[in-house]
Amino acid sequence: NLTKKYRQYAACKYFFIYLTVKHPGYTNNLQAMKVCGIMCVACLKGVLIMERTESQENYLETILILSKKKPVVRSVDIANELGFTKPSISIAMKNLREQNYITVTSEGYIYLTESGRKIAEDIYERHELLTAALIKLGVNAATAEEDACRIEHVISDETFQAVKKIAAHYLSLQ
Repeated sequence: NLTKKYRQYAACKYFFIYLTVKHPGYTNNLQAMKVCGIMCVACLKGVLIMERTESQENYLETILILSKKKPVVRSVDIANELGFTKPSISIAMKNLREQNYITVTSEGYIYLTESGRKIAEDIYERHELLTAALIKLGVNAATAEEDACRIEHVISDETFQAVKKIAAHYLSLQ
């Protein structure tokens, strides 16, 4: 079963997917990946690769934050929040939609898919915890916010879990 066989790659910690085999019954690997519910951004010599970028994570986090404040999220809301142009947002939303991180209704309302929401919630959790921890360490709030925004994208899961454990203990003592 194709879905069962390749689902493990979708959960890869770095979100890379490597498929090098041609699958009988499908016209190409991209079609096979769509059946699995996996989307790719590149196809090079039969190897399909999907990589999540910092930019994508920021857009997903922004959509999550806006969805907590507003009943619906539109491209213009994201543009206003991030200070980007509407054409830039439109391109980014197209890419997120193609990777199945968001859905966009005919009215232009943007919703996170299950996978998009998971990523957004993970990044948001990192952001909140890192910001709070840096502030508790004496870093001013603006610097803590900026640094947390950079760190949240590069810190490994293992390191974040360790920081989370220490921060929970440290913050509970205050």
